[in-house]
Amino acid sequence: MADQNVRNAGFTPSGITAGSFASSLMSQEARASGGGVPSGGPTSTLQELGARGTTHSSGYTSSGISGGSRASSTMSSEATSHGGGVPRGGTTSTVQSI
Repeated sequence: MADQNVRNAGFTPSGITAGSFASSLMSQEARASGGGVPSGGPTSTLQELGARGTTHSSGYTSSGISGGSRASSTMSSEATSHGGGVPRGGTTSTVQSI
């Protein structure tokens, strides 16, 4: 995943950009969870990457998820909690798509 893609989506070191994909995702996630953005969800994961300014060590790559990475751990946890599959719109699929 390129750092520029994360910034272009609105996840920046200074926070989420108003009117961006990031703000839309945050709003959807907050409504779905009753008003807050859950830790470990797509918004918080992407904002953490955007705030750090680097995505290189996360394991989300243009070739897929890197084995042994934070991304693979997230994917495994998500798949386990959803009966073996990674849900569309979940953390792994959303972050990987960006």
